[in-house]
Order: sequence, then C-alpha cells, then structure tokens
Amino acid sequence: MMEETDPRGLIFDIEEFGIYDGPSIRTVVFLKGCPLRCMWCQNPEGWNPFPERMVSSRCIHCDTCKRVCPHKDKCIACGTCLPYCPVNAISIAGEYMKASELADKILANEKLLRLNDGGVTFTGGECLTQTDFVLAVIKRLNGLHTAIETSGYGDEKTFKKMIEAVDLVMFDIKQTDPLIHKRYIGVDNVLIKRNLDNLIASHKPFIARIPVIPGVNDNEKNYQETVNWLKGATNLDHVELLPYNRSAGAKYQMLKLIYKPTFDEKADPFIDLEVFAKAGIKAKVM
Repeated sequence: MMEETDPRGLIFDIEEFGIYDGPSIRTVVFLKGCPLRCMWCQNPEGWNPFPERMVSSRCIHCDTCKRVCPHKDKCIACGTCLPYCPVNAISIAGEYMKASELADKILANEKLLRLNDGGVTFTGGECLTQTDFVLAVIKRLNGLHTAIETSGYGDEKTFKKMIEAVDLVMFDIKQTDPLIHKRYIGVDNVLIKRNLDNLIASHKPFIARIPVIPGVNDNEKNYQETVNWLKGATNLDHVELLPYNRSAGAKYQMLKLIYKPTFDEKADPFIDLEVFAKAGIKAKVM
C-alpha cells in the first residue's frame, strides 16, 4: 500500500484556546499566503507565501543583524540574526511544518477541545492557497471538529474539495458590488459569489462574516444585497458583523509597509442588524 503523503505547509501563527473563530474553544491555525489585499487587513504578514523578517519598533539600529547575516545581498528570513539582536526586535513570520507535525500539535489539546465541543479552525491569509496541506492535517485529527475561515476567492473545484472535508465554513462577505470590491480588496467578487452559491448548494453548515468598514460597506444598499445573497440558504447558521479594528495598521511598519487606507479610520461604522432580522436571518455583532 502506498504510504500516505505528509505535505509541508507554511504557517505564521497558531492561536491556542481561541474563542472567536468558530464554536467553543478552538486551536486557530493561520496559514500564510493570500491573493487579496484588503485595505483594512490587520495581518499583512499573512499575504506572501514565503517567510518574512519582521522588525519591531524596539529596534535600536545597531546593525548587529547585518553583520551576522550570511545572506548580505538579500534577506531570506533564515533567522540567523534572531539570537544576536540585543533587544529581541526581530521575528520571522512564517514557519514550515509537515501535516503530521501540525496535527500532533493540535491533538496535544484534543481532550480539552472535545470536552468543550470545540476544535480547530484554519484561517489566514487564505486557507484555500494551501488546500492539500490542510486536507492532510484534517485526515490526522481523529474526527475533531474542523472549520475554515475563507474569503471564498479560490478555484471552484478546490473550494468544493475543501468544504466537503470540514464540518463548518466561515465565509467572508466583504462587499457585494464588484467594482467597489476591486477598489478596496484588489480583485472583483465574481468568483467569491460563485463559491458562495456553491457553498449554499452543498448544504454544509456555514457562518457568514462581514468586516464592517466605515464608508466601504456599512450602508443599507450593501446590507440589503448581502441579505439577498443569503436569503433562502437553509445551511446558514448566522451572520457575524465585525466592526473595523482601528489598530489594523500596527504591523505594517515591521514589514517596511505603509498603512494608508482611503476610508475614514476614525469614523464609527454603521451597524444594521434589523435588515437581517426582517429577512429571518440571525445576526450579531462580534
């Protein structure tokens, strides 16, 4: 019999005992690599599909890291410099792990997760960029409850394969208008809408999540169109509205990026739960 493959994946964080990414207590795995560029993204270290060096504001610019670097032409985030930094200002975003290694790490808390009807949630970045890895991990989890949080921006065949393997899908709906979607997110939402339709047709239980961004999607038209997209979905559990996080830009400087949203960060987003209630859809603010 052919030996089961043990693919390698790239992870930039693992949160243990998470309570905001699916039912009960969960291990939350953040996968690196994302095809979107949401203007309000608070995890820019999840964008690129390779490890990256991050330097915090603690840096005293002593250049010790440069002197010990074995790759002086271009940083490859090898981590050689980490133990030499006198103020521990350097970190590496992105660690390669085999599916078996990640599964073992998750299962170390298996009893506690099962006791509370919890499980594991794969998020990102975008988990659809590492589907084979995620599926290989799931096969090793002894039937533990599994969920994905996804933008839905991925190949339809890949998306269907992923949702078939998990117990719950948390599906982001950021903006229903394709032109506005492209302006603030970098791509239109045609593929996302198709995969939402695929999800609804699959009857797989799902939660719709809306990041509520002031001046971008917090208006009656977008809320109503979101209701239109979801109306009649018998496998929809509820909708979660996630108000804009004003500290979203905190990590950009660590990656030598500039956080410059064109919407008003200081404005309070408009929240409307009534439009969902009228359509018989459960909704709550997270």
